[in-house]
Amino acid sequence: MSDARQPRLTVLYVDDEEMACKYFARAVGTEYEVLVASSADEAVRILRRESARIAVLVTDFRMPGRDGGDLLRQVALEYPQIVRILVTAYADKDMLLRTVNTGEVFRILEKPIELGQVREALRLAAERYRERSIRHQRLMAIDETLAFLAHELNTPLAAIANFARGIESRVAAQYNPLRQSEIGQAATSMHDNAQYCLAVISSFLQSVRSSGSRPSTQAGASREVTAGGLIAALLDTYPFAGPQREWIKIEMHDDFAVRTLPNCVALVLSSLLSNALRALDGVDSPSLRFVVAAEPDAAIRICDNGPGIPPEVMGRLLVDPVTTHASTGGNGLGMIFCNRVMQSFGGGIRIESTSGAGTTVTLDFPNTKSRMHRSDR
Repeated sequence: MSDARQPRLTVLYVDDEEMACKYFARAVGTEYEVLVASSADEAVRILRRESARIAVLVTDFRMPGRDGGDLLRQVALEYPQIVRILVTAYADKDMLLRTVNTGEVFRILEKPIELGQVREALRLAAERYRERSIRHQRLMAIDETLAFLAHELNTPLAAIANFARGIESRVAAQYNPLRQSEIGQAATSMHDNAQYCLAVISSFLQSVRSSGSRPSTQAGASREVTAGGLIAALLDTYPFAGPQREWIKIEMHDDFAVRTLPNCVALVLSSLLSNALRALDGVDSPSLRFVVAAEPDAAIRICDNGPGIPPEVMGRLLVDPVTTHASTGGNGLGMIFCNRVMQSFGGGIRIESTSGAGTTVTLDFPNTKSRMHRSDR
């Protein structure tokens, strides 16, 4: 099938040499819409107006003022959906390595650039851009679907919670003390589980609305979602029982941005918090720590001083539906779900546990180029 009906993609070409800009536009202008800039600063001004339709950035390295490497780093940070190509006439390996590593360059073209090489590089870049667009659309669809499900579940769960509380208040007048205790405990469990579901839904919806699940056309139009921010939102909405919130401490070594699936990461954190609190039930001097660190690799650790995970369960925890809480409704699928979510965007889960000495669950995130202490360029 022909691609004739697909709209032409837009390419931004940056070079301080006017003839180079004219040559590039003339060479590929029949296949792509071409915008040109004579400096990094002019390119940034164009991006602020037109980033929603720019698919590929092609920039020279050596330019007066800010060089192409600096521009590539800014674009990688602020417009990650744009595929980036570097053009250089200098065989400086150290410079190229720095630029590739920090600017996430898709291809490097040497000057004088040949028409065939340019067209092939742009063809591959266009394919990469379309793949990213399709993936982003799918992620948006997932967000919208989960938000719809959350909305639909909210009302019946609230009704269950209220009904359970009503049972608790009425049971004392109708049953003997033993039966009262059994029904009361069941009603309390029903209420607490419904409240937990409501809290998860609330946290998820808040994350969907604030994480910029729709692409921004301007830099800075939406706030970054950070690991520390996800934890803070979770602790603000989680339905803690009794003194549970007092057990929890947060250690922030260096915050980092959660750029992929922050809404699902919020659900993972909620599930792991629930597991840890359940493990700490009945422990003397219970302690639970969230540790956020960006170096050497971005990670969130959840550490508790509970009884630990039995060895026969530990080895199967991330692959089989095993649980030590079947009597209270556990089915062992939660940890598998959490691991699959983390793996879906290049991360993962590691678990360290010793019987009687607590458990540490580590969420590993893919390499992130921008730490929260780093200033925008």
